[in-house]
Amino acid sequence: MNKLEIRDVKVFITAPNNINLVVVKVITNKEGLYGLGCATFTQKAFAVKSAIDDYLKPFLIGKNPANIEDLWQSANVSGYWRNGPIVNNAISGIDMALWDIKGKIADLPVYSLLGGKSRDGIALYRHVDGGTLEEVEANVKEALEEGYQHVRCQMGMYGGAGTNDTGLISKKMKKAENFELKRSPDNRRDGEYFDPEFYAKNVEDLFKHLRYSLGNNFEIIHDIHERIPPIEAIRLAKKLEKYDLFYLEDPFSPENADWLKLLREQVSTPIAMGELFSHPNDWKELIINKRIDFIRAHISAIGGLTPARKLANFGELFGVRTAWHGPGDLSPVGVMANYHLDYAVNNFGIQEWTPMNEALKNVFPADLTIKQGYAYVGEAPGLGVDFNEEIAVEYPALQTLPEWTLARTPDGTSVKP
Repeated sequence: MNKLEIRDVKVFITAPNNINLVVVKVITNKEGLYGLGCATFTQKAFAVKSAIDDYLKPFLIGKNPANIEDLWQSANVSGYWRNGPIVNNAISGIDMALWDIKGKIADLPVYSLLGGKSRDGIALYRHVDGGTLEEVEANVKEALEEGYQHVRCQMGMYGGAGTNDTGLISKKMKKAENFELKRSPDNRRDGEYFDPEFYAKNVEDLFKHLRYSLGNNFEIIHDIHERIPPIEAIRLAKKLEKYDLFYLEDPFSPENADWLKLLREQVSTPIAMGELFSHPNDWKELIINKRIDFIRAHISAIGGLTPARKLANFGELFGVRTAWHGPGDLSPVGVMANYHLDYAVNNFGIQEWTPMNEALKNVFPADLTIKQGYAYVGEAPGLGVDFNEEIAVEYPALQTLPEWTLARTPDGTSVKP
């Protein structure tokens, strides 16, 4: 047979859970041999598809898919400007697919190619939310009964989204003297409204309630989601320190990451950050200077498995553990890529898990078991996930932006989502 070559690259956008997912299929000249990758930048899905179809596909045709490192490096500089989320996601789709192909050729799961299993199962955390303290408590209990030992606890979602006008607040808060929700001006603009000051002043009650009601036998995670001013984030972190959080996520936006130095000097709560990172300089100094404890990168946003493996190894040198981003706007192909890394790297910390609906499972059949708060990837070669093109077309791409990205404070000001 002639040497192995990339014969074609196809890009699909599908929305089995009403979220645009971008899937890349790299097809070789060997009959039946192809690889799948995740290139999901759901808010700019069509831009990623164009970057692959118009630029990366012509660049890749005829090249040997075995040369993953060279293809990643040469594709990364092929447009001169680099390290943006659109091109990173495009390259990620190719990169994951190449690892999938290499695993299939070797007849081994990708984690075996990365050094084999460093653990027997992958510890997961679940998201838990609610409109009142009592609702959150009930939902946490349900997660614990399902076997999860780590729970991310929010009330009214990020930054108290929904506390303005909808009444997603605790009964205790409703009865508080002088309590009043902020009003918005007339002719309110479209968007998802939240009240950062209200959230920062009142969210401590949630953790006080959970520790009092449920004790210390589970790990609490909380996500500020960069939604409050930096000084308020420091003040909130100091309030929450006594509740022994597993970590506090995204206290600052990447643009305000220099505030981490001030935070580190005042609290010992572990800090997680990185889901918005796309450039090595986003994380390099934070890790070297020990400003964070968990790296939360979205693997496709930084370029795929190849750079994520290097990031994990870099973090290990400085005691930083992984906590890869695992939201609903990540295809099951990307989920499996996360898990292969989770198995292999020594400095794994925790993995975010978003349950899949039946449509996702049908479009993306995977060699994956979720049981009692752990994920288990099987022995299937490659990434262990497939893509049913016929079923995928039943869930066409959406043409609208997610409303949550249009975040506003009560007076209508557009802010970071």
